[in-house]
Amino acid sequence: MPAAWQSQFRGILGFGLWRACGLALLGWAGLFSLPSFAATKVTIAVVSLDGDPRYAPRRMEKAYPGHPTGRAVDGVKLAAEDSAFELDAAGLELVVKDVVLPNAAALPKALAELKAAKVQHVVADLPLAELRALVQAAPAALGGAIVFNAALDDDSLRGAQCAAHLLHTAPSRAMLGDALAQYLAARNWRKALLLQGPLPGDALMTEAFNRSAKRFGIKVVAQKPFKLTGDPRERDLGNTRLLTGDREHEVVAVMDSDGEFARLLPYATQWPRPVVGANGLVATAWHPQWERYGGPQLTRRFGKLVGRSMQGPDWAAWAAGRAVATVLAENPKAPVAQQLKALRGGSTTLDGFKGRTLSFRAWDGQLRQPLFLSHVDGVVGTAPLDGVLHPKEVLDTLGVDEQESACKSRP
Repeated sequence: MPAAWQSQFRGILGFGLWRACGLALLGWAGLFSLPSFAATKVTIAVVSLDGDPRYAPRRMEKAYPGHPTGRAVDGVKLAAEDSAFELDAAGLELVVKDVVLPNAAALPKALAELKAAKVQHVVADLPLAELRALVQAAPAALGGAIVFNAALDDDSLRGAQCAAHLLHTAPSRAMLGDALAQYLAARNWRKALLLQGPLPGDALMTEAFNRSAKRFGIKVVAQKPFKLTGDPRERDLGNTRLLTGDREHEVVAVMDSDGEFARLLPYATQWPRPVVGANGLVATAWHPQWERYGGPQLTRRFGKLVGRSMQGPDWAAWAAGRAVATVLAENPKAPVAQQLKALRGGSTTLDGFKGRTLSFRAWDGQLRQPLFLSHVDGVVGTAPLDGVLHPKEVLDTLGVDEQESACKSRP
């Protein structure tokens, strides 16, 4: 069936029903004893690190907004299941290989094993240093490879430290900041009190938010440090009422990459002010309460497969798997270099169940995507917001646009 027809039927029936119809058709065809052919297996590797602090059991139990609650391999496995029908029509089967590095030094050995398995598609679920090492080594080690960053929001990976073969399905910090600033501007909440933690990630979040605030007309009326500490001399740095005692702000923006302080802030401010950023109103790639464009079906399939709710990092991993499946289905015999050009050039697009056709930006490899403005129980809006304009593509109002990009590496 032509790809355009497939897309139309998926839109009408919903992905789950479309997949069920496809399986039924395969069974019906079997009644006529059509010749069967062994599918060519294509392996996609999900590379993670044992002992990654993001996946410490205590952290995942707390389920801080925007943080992972499970490993990326779960989302990639769902993508392989969702893609089975269309890949079968192309004579292909997507196989997911879970590669857990015992330590950073094990990367060369792991890449040698992936080369022996002819792997050329890698989903990275790694901390920053290990991801950079993987990106640097993968092309030579694997004879050319596409690496998908499904975990990190660091703007540097999309900027000066980008790579031609590195694509990003996780939204960047700049995108998350722009989504929040668009919403604040739309609500006319234009005076923000910014609270920043002591960690390097907190400073990066602050940098991204300040950029977005300037871009969309939000004024940071004051910026204050916070710190969770048992030192009585620094007690005031953790006192939410003292930190928010000034009355000039209309919203409190908390930059907390760890997540612990931010969860204490909503409803604990001195004055009745909304909290945004790391808690309260949060910008995310996915929310389990998203109820449009087939979102509930995707969330249910993930829950059935894994046994937990689908969150933003899970969606990013799923999108990486779907990107591989889509480019393979479109041209099963294309070499990996041609696949990369199709993805990063924008000719291959994805349905991410967000109501828009998604594509990768040519200038930095970032997946264009709407983002959800949400709290713990629901979605209150999507960005880009109505009324936000762009001369070419409104999704490019989220994140670094082409003329701003410091990325110089393209396929």
